[in-house]
Amino acid sequence: MDDPFVYLNGTLTPLSEAKVPVLDRGFIFGDGIYEVIPVYGRTLFRPSQHLARLFRGLAAVSIVNPHSERQWLELIDEVVRLQPAADQLVYIQVTRGVAPRVHAFPHSEPTPTVFIMSNPLIPIPASTREQGVACVTMEDQRWLRCEIKSISLLGNVLAAQNAAANDANETIQFRDGFLTEGSASNVWVVKDGSLIGAPRDNLILEGIRYGLMEELCAADHIPFKTQRISRAEVFAADEVLLSSASKEVLPVVSIDGHTIANGKPGPIYKKLYAAYQAAKIA
Repeated sequence: MDDPFVYLNGTLTPLSEAKVPVLDRGFIFGDGIYEVIPVYGRTLFRPSQHLARLFRGLAAVSIVNPHSERQWLELIDEVVRLQPAADQLVYIQVTRGVAPRVHAFPHSEPTPTVFIMSNPLIPIPASTREQGVACVTMEDQRWLRCEIKSISLLGNVLAAQNAAANDANETIQFRDGFLTEGSASNVWVVKDGSLIGAPRDNLILEGIRYGLMEELCAADHIPFKTQRISRAEVFAADEVLLSSASKEVLPVVSIDGHTIANGKPGPIYKKLYAAYQAAKIA
């Protein structure tokens, strides 16, 4: 659909006709929260977890949550039903709303701006999964509240552009020599059969797949842990994986031109990818 219907502040409208005032604080300050929910066969994947993260983000920046979980699900369903694709990515954005341009919160609480759209979910080609992907690295230059899924994404944009400029799939970021995450994905290391992720703290956005990967590991008897991971440990890993709503689970076979292990997707990736596909239809 060239001009899909989207939801904006109580109205379903073609995307080309959706407008927000220039004094919306999302436009002026990036003062807002967003969420992305995958849809498989027109069914939302782990919607309660995604909405819980949206609610945590809104609370963290003191934006009033305009809807209950049930109301959110009804609104999202309306948008999903209007799209032709069975597999989709739903994008939700809530800003603080329209107010005079002053940095501090408005004295009178504005009405939040709510926007929902959905696009077809484009699967990673099988050939890419079979070969694995290349990544590059850079120092993590973002703010220190990365656990908030803020629409202020310039740091992530610059990291993503670093990958694009170097013909890589993703930029893997490090802060003070330790792994944080990618520009739009969590990063995992496999060592001696264990899946290891960076700590769940303010330096990463805990992807919904964090909990999912832990569940999949438990079901498949794969040891799972989170800890600080040095740059050297990433390069010496048996496997490196990416996870996100659009990537699902994806194997990394080289970083900065350095081959990871034997340069091929490994057995832990294959187990977790198969388990992920089963979870989508469970």
